[in-house]
Amino acid sequence: MADRQKTPATHSKSDIHKRPCRSEAEAAVRTLIEWAGDDPDREGLRRTPERVVRAYKEFFAGYDKDPVELLTTTFEETAAYDEIVILRDIRLETHCEHHIVPILGKVHIGYLPAGRVIGISKLARLVDVLGKRLQIQERLTAQIADTIQDVLNPRGVGVVVEAAHQCMTTRGIRKPGVSMVTSRMLGAFRDDPATLREFLAMIGNPRSAANGS
Repeated sequence: MADRQKTPATHSKSDIHKRPCRSEAEAAVRTLIEWAGDDPDREGLRRTPERVVRAYKEFFAGYDKDPVELLTTTFEETAAYDEIVILRDIRLETHCEHHIVPILGKVHIGYLPAGRVIGISKLARLVDVLGKRLQIQERLTAQIADTIQDVLNPRGVGVVVEAAHQCMTTRGIRKPGVSMVTSRMLGAFRDDPATLREFLAMIGNPRSAANGS
């Protein structure tokens, strides 16, 4: 198997520019309202900059959390369980880094334990932390799988993401009803066709996932 390229899921302080203060962020929203052609001082828009900044704080809360820390608590008392563990249909809400509009969908995660398992809620929280950042779907898919592999060190990891991109459905080409499917298969999920088939069957077999990396 070829060496996989790391897809960092965390940021050091030197990687992130100093954040503007709240008043600067609100001023930027006022500018955008004016650029759109409206009056930020009319009654309906007067508090919009404040509301948008609060919403952004929620949308992008993942920058303030370390996804690796979520997975540090594991359990070894598994009664020698060595079959696939799957959490499917995890709700995904993230934002396209090119247009800052929503990407909405679901994530399916599977892994083959190697003596340790993780609480299933931690897998859902991992999706939330990495999703609450500006993203592209391909990178998000790789970050989820790579983080699980690096921290838990299982015999294999499989991640499939199915999502609709509002940058495609509400603007530009305007093609509603289209979903994008991406996958990341590591270890046994990449090397053993039977394991891959079992995983895809258990999550509902998104056809294009079988060709993912």
